[in-house]
Amino acid sequence: MCSSPNGAASADLEDIAMSSFRRDYITKPIFSWARGVLPSMSDTEREALEAGDVWWDADLFIGNPDWSKLLSQKPATLTEEEAAFLKGPVDELCEMLDEWKINWEWRDLPPEVWDFIKRKKFFGMIIPKEFGGLGFSPYAHSEVVRKLSSRSLTAAVTVMVPNSLGPGELLMRFGTKEQQQRWLPRLADGRDIPCFGLTSPEAGSDAASMIDSGIICKGNFEGREVLGLRLNWHKRYITLGPVATLLGLAFKAYDPDHLVGASDELGITVALIPTDLPGVEIGHRHLPAMQVFQNGPNWGRDVFIPMDYIIGGEARLGQGWKMLMTALAAGRGISLPSLSAAGAAYAARTSGAYARIREQFGISIGKFEGIEEPLARIAGTAYLLDAARRLTCAALNEGRHPAVISGIMKLQATERMRIAIDDAMDIHGGKAVIDGPQNYLGGLYRSVPVGITVEGANILTRNLIVFGQGAIRAHPYLLQEMNALGEEDRAKGLEAFDKAFWMHVGHSVTTLFRAWARSWTGGMFAPAPEAGQANSFYRQLSRYSAAFALCADMALLTLGGALKRKEMISARFGDILSELYLLSAALKRWEEEGRQAEDFAALEWCMATGLRTIENRFAEILANLPNRFVAVVLKFIVQPFGARVLGPSDRVVLECAQLVLTPSAARDRLTADLSHVDDDRGVARLEKAFLLVTAAEEIARRMHSARIHDWQEAVKRGVITQAEGQQLAAAHEAVAKVIEVDDFAPEALSPIYKKGTDVHRFFQELGEQRAAS
Repeated sequence: MCSSPNGAASADLEDIAMSSFRRDYITKPIFSWARGVLPSMSDTEREALEAGDVWWDADLFIGNPDWSKLLSQKPATLTEEEAAFLKGPVDELCEMLDEWKINWEWRDLPPEVWDFIKRKKFFGMIIPKEFGGLGFSPYAHSEVVRKLSSRSLTAAVTVMVPNSLGPGELLMRFGTKEQQQRWLPRLADGRDIPCFGLTSPEAGSDAASMIDSGIICKGNFEGREVLGLRLNWHKRYITLGPVATLLGLAFKAYDPDHLVGASDELGITVALIPTDLPGVEIGHRHLPAMQVFQNGPNWGRDVFIPMDYIIGGEARLGQGWKMLMTALAAGRGISLPSLSAAGAAYAARTSGAYARIREQFGISIGKFEGIEEPLARIAGTAYLLDAARRLTCAALNEGRHPAVISGIMKLQATERMRIAIDDAMDIHGGKAVIDGPQNYLGGLYRSVPVGITVEGANILTRNLIVFGQGAIRAHPYLLQEMNALGEEDRAKGLEAFDKAFWMHVGHSVTTLFRAWARSWTGGMFAPAPEAGQANSFYRQLSRYSAAFALCADMALLTLGGALKRKEMISARFGDILSELYLLSAALKRWEEEGRQAEDFAALEWCMATGLRTIENRFAEILANLPNRFVAVVLKFIVQPFGARVLGPSDRVVLECAQLVLTPSAARDRLTADLSHVDDDRGVARLEKAFLLVTAAEEIARRMHSARIHDWQEAVKRGVITQAEGQQLAAAHEAVAKVIEVDDFAPEALSPIYKKGTDVHRFFQELGEQRAAS
């Protein structure tokens, strides 16, 4: 039978009539109400939300992640040229670095290191080859920072800052061709050292509060009158500021005389400022937590620049905040996460080795469960952070700029590094407390607050950014609805809102039944790829992703714009989203590395710890959601029996700790690509002792069984051979060198103790009196 054309046309008319009825009589009142309650959004908030793009975070927000998409993601890899750079100039630079002297004697990198960094184009890693740079991928940038961080934090920060948020990145993305041709070659070969000035005394996390200004006017520049800006600013905490020759500057532009348009206030703008211009004042140095990378304040007083010093030219006036947020969406996912992942891996390698060789009560401290528990935490954290670093770099390598994921990475990597380093300090005890050339943890411990604070303080990121930005950017319909509500043309806005809103409703209903089914069955039938031992982990993430999507929708519905002020609830949602991403990365790593059986304990630890956090955050959200009726219904659907995941079992903890207590391929995978310099100092001595002790373990066991403590006596009794005795003696000698700590003559620590001073004479006389008595 053939359908009637008139019948099809009639059905179309009915559909149109139904849609119009729905729009005019159901959607319209909702639209009017929502427009009235939608909170106002500042320009900086809007530009931050629009920066970057979404990726795997969108799948997690939908509540039904497509695991084939994740597993088909091409892993981050190095080119032959990038790998050669890591084994050549990077290793060579590591050999040149002495972190004790850098921090406590020179208070800076020595001149030959600065020269080497410039000559080998470390400052130009991300700059394309056409402009004289190395043209490296984000993953190569990350690997360089990772290796340098395990040798010298000062060198790592010095190298990573020019390759992160700064003039180079901004010029590549937004600069005019003329600007790129002029400045990028100079930045690539080190003729110019860049820094970026954003933070000021009045404006830290709240950039909209900055009072640094640029007034559009005419002025003389290089002997001619041109249109430009007269700048006044005060910036602080500027890394590389004290040595910079090219300053990227964020300021608010004003046009009181309307020389370029009708507006007086043009917004945040970004410009390039050569530091030798009249009126530029470079201040003294800050000392951030006793870290000696170059950092300090600077000022500008009536500094005049032509319009073509604005990055991107006059057309980019007022677009600075969006430019910065776009650049930060990539850079924040590389530098500090790489440093943090290196810190966790470094803590795992050193703490495992130290726990193995250090004995108390006649046995290795690594056999105490009180030591194994923090060791497992360090090892699991190292596995998780490097998995997330690699996955994020894989996305960045493809040209993505995942703003929400970059925020998650900066927040979670630095916070988890803090825990790992604290654990490492506890395991090492006095060895890590007493400073000196043999202390390989103290500098890293002191540096932790710096990473926590910079590139968006973690308190702000956790409470406002991760879920606040993620809910809008990664949600499938919320941004469309917000844009429709903000549309000036009311009719057009209503039409767009009607479509997005009802698609949202359909999505929410589907998510409700999906979350209900997966929660009540314990995720038993949730989707998962064929992943061997890891199958159940995928199912649990599918379950919690659905629960997250449903609870987030209900929180947004019941709280609306007030959710912005419910920071603790927002932070808990952000924690869940963060865990979902990090655990996805751990599963991706497990798959990419060939499902290594020896590494499964690390994966189990990550999953058990992360799922416990997810369940606890759900319980906290449901206990504090203001709308109690909705909270009770949600609890019935997604968590009817409360938070039940207890975290890793004792078996998993002990197995995970063993990964770093014995030499193995698993230990090497966990701590891959760290710097290894044989300089007979802290870490080199530790590695040597670790290998000697583990190699002599069977010899020591035979002596212990024979109840003999002296190896020479054991040789006499025939328990061990002479060669074995000497092997054991070498291990003992190596351990003794590791557990040594430094001490200093008084005059080495303070000039007041030097000969000829009153203090020196006082102590000299005191010593003579004691000797006489």
